[in-house]
Amino acid sequence: MTSELTPQEAARGALRAGLPLGDGRHEEVALTANHIHSVISTLRELDFGEIPPASSYRAGQGNADATV
Repeated sequence: MTSELTPQEAARGALRAGLPLGDGRHEEVALTANHIHSVISTLRELDFGEIPPASSYRAGQGNADATV
């Protein structure tokens, strides 16, 4: 597991990407990046097993009168 992104690291990363942040934005960007990272980490832990990719489904081709 990686450590959380600090506001200073967020500012440096944004600057390297050509997106300089305003002075008050470093902490908010770091918090947002850390949240996104935690969500993606959770998604990576999911086991999809034999589930085919979404591109294999065709909308509107199912049984319209099926009951649940």
